Amino acid sequence: MADSNNTKAAIKITDMPLEDRPREKLLKRGAEVLTNVELLAIFLRTGVKGKSALDLAKDLLDHFGDLRSLLAADRDQFCEAKGLGDAKYVQLRACVEISRRYLRECLERGDALTNPDDTRNYLMSELSGRSYEVFGCLFLDNKNRVITFQELFYGTIDGASVYPREVVKRALQLNAAALILAHNHPSGIAEPSQADISITHRLIEALKLIDVRILDHFVIGDGYCVSLAEKGLM
Repeated sequence: MADSNNTKAAIKITDMPLEDRPREKLLKRGAEVLTNVELLAIFLRTGVKGKSALDLAKDLLDHFGDLRSLLAADRDQFCEAKGLGDAKYVQLRACVEISRRYLRECLERGDALTNPDDTRNYLMSELSGRSYEVFGCLFLDNKNRVITFQELFYGTIDGASVYPREVVKRALQLNAAALILAHNHPSGIAEPSQADISITHRLIEALKLIDVRILDHFVIGDGYCVSLAEKGLM
């Protein structure tokens, strides 16, 4: 008896009820109601022999484990998956970069920072998925408007050396009035360490000498981040 998995024909998206097709569903109800599989299917546009775009999207998410791992895959990892190649890799990297620039513009449009979610999302887009630790600062003016975000220190998987004098120097150069600190944990676990808390307090004291405030310190993990200010650690 033949294996049913091998004989079952893939259902074409065009054979699905109109309201269940990913593109039509997005147009009628918005992108936020789509599953990761449906969103990825729209990106893929077409499937491969024997598989619709939805089937291929599900296979890819099963292969990589989740959407984050798929988006973080390098060229070789991405292109080794069936149905993908350089053309799709270029498209995907462009989509990711567009998202990152959109989040940056949400912060840098000249308004004062009032939405913590915009800040979190932007910092996560910049720092999550790195295989090494990166420490950066979001520099703000005296109205809490974003001047720029800069990566300042880099480390191994174990940590980065952070030098308060360099942060002070950069704050003075940019004429910043306040900072938001951020760094990632390559382990994916965003719980602040004692070292994270210690360097935060050292930076608070150093920047206090030049009348620059630290508003928060975000620790970026695997798909989420933790605010030291919200945890009462500052």
